[in-house]
Amino acid sequence: MAHAGTLELRHLSKHYLVDRQPLTILQDLSLTIRPGEFVSIVGASGCGKSTLLRLLIGLEDDYEGEILLDGRRIAGTSLDRGIVFQEHRLFPWLTVEQNISVGVLNASGTEADKRRTVREHIALVGLKGFEQAYPHQLSGGMSQRAAIARALVSRPELLLLDEPFGALDALTRTHLQQELERIWRSEGITAVLVTHDVEEAVALGDRVVIMQPRPGRIQRVVDVPLPRERDRHGADFAAIRNDVLTAFQHEPQRRSPRPIVEALAGLAAFPAWRLSI
Repeated sequence: MAHAGTLELRHLSKHYLVDRQPLTILQDLSLTIRPGEFVSIVGASGCGKSTLLRLLIGLEDDYEGEILLDGRRIAGTSLDRGIVFQEHRLFPWLTVEQNISVGVLNASGTEADKRRTVREHIALVGLKGFEQAYPHQLSGGMSQRAAIARALVSRPELLLLDEPFGALDALTRTHLQQELERIWRSEGITAVLVTHDVEEAVALGDRVVIMQPRPGRIQRVVDVPLPRERDRHGADFAAIRNDVLTAFQHEPQRRSPRPIVEALAGLAAFPAWRLSI
């Protein structure tokens, strides 16, 4: 089982230079995510969610404040952090087994250990029997399962999820949300989910962090003290979901001084080769 990491954001701020002027994307974020906790982050476009993920995975280190994993400052990409994107980003010329093996290319251990770990994670995500299939032979949901296995195969302390089911149909999305919860509980790691789907955020998260845009900052943190697996049709679930939705409805509407904010949010198009390293 992977070690579950403690993630700490301490007065985190991020700026970009636009027309030689600083443009604040994230402003004074402070949050502690406990070992093994599942935290959902929701917010409107332009609130800096994608920029935050870039910082957490280690693609940028130019920021103010601190990002700490188990008390150590995050610096660059590392096997202790895995990530799953909205698009599966599997290499089309590699089989499922080979794609998942990419996640342990730089890991320690013998080749036999790596092969065993890959087999275990193929079984974990329910793809046993599809080891030699290519991405074009898989459904969208199966491809995302392979992407989740690739992110987890290196036994990371922290799993980052960037709208992982946003491109799937409603039925497949709900099923994979349930599967993700099962996998997270099995692996026992810390997870951070960025999503626009409030129901998904409440269904999966121990807490829901609501971000407010321009500049991006934490508006509220809502606890979700519901037993798992959660009854999405229950009154308690509906009350928490509506509480989160109300925060959006009452969110102050601010006019962005520059439309470039949305463009910068789109910079979250991580290089395909970064995968889960």
